[in-house]
Amino acid sequence: MSELRKALAEQLAEAVHQALVEDLERQQNVLLVVSGGSTPILFFQALAARPLPWARVQVTLADERWVEAQSQDSNARLVREHLLVGEAASADFIPLTSEAETPEQGVEEVTRRIEPLAWPASVVILGMGGDGHTASLFPDSPELGLAMTTDEALVAVRTPSQPQPRITLSADRLHQARRHFLHITGDDKRAVLGTALAGDDVRVLPVRAFLSCPLAIYWAP
Repeated sequence: MSELRKALAEQLAEAVHQALVEDLERQQNVLLVVSGGSTPILFFQALAARPLPWARVQVTLADERWVEAQSQDSNARLVREHLLVGEAASADFIPLTSEAETPEQGVEEVTRRIEPLAWPASVVILGMGGDGHTASLFPDSPELGLAMTTDEALVAVRTPSQPQPRITLSADRLHQARRHFLHITGDDKRAVLGTALAGDDVRVLPVRAFLSCPLAIYWAP
């Protein structure tokens, strides 16, 4: 199983690498939006090993828990430890947290920080939870409707099923990307994706918001 997941990560890294190279041929900087969790670690490592003019690559997150940068729960820490290594350390990484106590207080500052980036993103890598959430678009979040409809870049999110408050790119900002990849592993998530593909209510399974746009699905057991 681990070998299949490693092979999947290599295939995804190659596809993302080719996409970034293609866009770098026609623009000075490119933006890569990645997701956190344990699934992308092998992908991060595979992409970091590929040759790129990394100083021209901007990296940010689809979403983040509002925690300290060194917290085990920080997606930014995951990116720094597994993607921004070797030559890839020269990439311009823009985290989604600030010194503010809450995401509601910090969202304006973080928005100002990310707006100058090379939008639309060249690539967005999405993950998916067992509840059908992607980024921090959770089915039980009171802010789901706002995050799905606003034209703002970022939304502060509170979710009963999650211990920490979060900040997430809006569905609109994620949709604007040139390319979308969904990276998932395990039979349970394949079953959730099958259910999502069979219906259209995004409030029940928010990942459905991205199934109608061109989406490359990368799955391994």
